[in-house]
Amino acid sequence: MSNSKQEILDATRELLEKMVAANNIHSDCVTCVFFTSTPDLNAEFPAAAARQMGWTDVPLLGTQEIAVPNAPIKCLRILILFNTERQNSELIHVYLKGAEVLRQDVHG
Repeated sequence: MSNSKQEILDATRELLEKMVAANNIHSDCVTCVFFTSTPDLNAEFPAAAARQMGWTDVPLLGTQEIAVPNAPIKCLRILILFNTERQNSELIHVYLKGAEVLRQDVHG
């Protein structure tokens, strides 16, 4: 991914859509969504992708990851807080395009 407005929006939309589909999340059950990006991605707010998808009544917050040495670059993260009866173990966490390294404890 490059630091371009369109690529940030496209990558955010792709991740958000896959998270929503994997967990059968309806936007009316969403309490809020946090978007983070590494310091090298600053051409657009990732949350703008959610607004374009129609998430107009959901509180959205974007922030920047700290610049830890040797951490992944050009990385977007999304944390969705939503109402559900499911257990944490029943939720599906989505990692795309090499982001599995963020959870080596799970993805070995």
